[in-house]
Amino acid sequence: MPNNTQNINIYKDKEATGIAAGQAIEDRIVKLQKTQDIVRIIFAAAPSQDSMLNYLTASTLIDWNRITAFNMDEYIGLPPKSNQLFASYLERNLFSKVEIQEKNLIQANTNISEELIRYSKLVQKETIDIVCLGIGENGHIAFNDPPVADFNDSEIIKVVILDDKCRNQQVNDGCFETIDDVPQKAITLTIPTLLNAKYLYCVVLGINKSDAVKNTITGPITTSCPASILRTHAYCNFYFDQEAYSKIDN
Repeated sequence: MPNNTQNINIYKDKEATGIAAGQAIEDRIVKLQKTQDIVRIIFAAAPSQDSMLNYLTASTLIDWNRITAFNMDEYIGLPPKSNQLFASYLERNLFSKVEIQEKNLIQANTNISEELIRYSKLVQKETIDIVCLGIGENGHIAFNDPPVADFNDSEIIKVVILDDKCRNQQVNDGCFETIDDVPQKAITLTIPTLLNAKYLYCVVLGINKSDAVKNTITGPITTSCPASILRTHAYCNFYFDQEAYSKIDN
């Protein structure tokens, strides 16, 4: 089982961290596009991804016409077209800026049972090449919070109840005004689905994430910090700013 601490990259601030991650992802996409027609990428939607996505959308090397994109999670209960939807975030920060070949977004305002089947089929159609993700303040990856995280999940995608620390993070990130505004339920790709991708690029920013980063990198591999499982993936590359990494004793 790999212990992937050699793939840790630390930068002085948020902007530098996002640019470095963007450069690495760009390089991986370009290499993959030399050997395959379509590159399939799962994208997180969060402020931590802003500068990385800014870099990618400005790239002159990526052929976006040969990329199929997915989002990894979505709130249940927000109005269609709500700015807080992760689909809306990706539309603003990615899809409106590039000519992407195909985008597959979780539709949380339809029949949920049917949507889980539809999206599972899309994700499983071919191997996922790249996942661009972050880590939550509670150590979650996607919306796999500690109470619902399952390293051996048999599902591809599922409905989850969000824990309070996760919902508070959405307020801390400025996405919602109060915790009462944050939906209590969401749809998320499961942990095995994310880990089945060939390459993972994990961008984590800010002092609020420092405990989660410490637990991810130095703690036991346990669902009490779901992101700790990332250390078992042979090609997971971490990008931290100094604040996020500050509680790890070098």
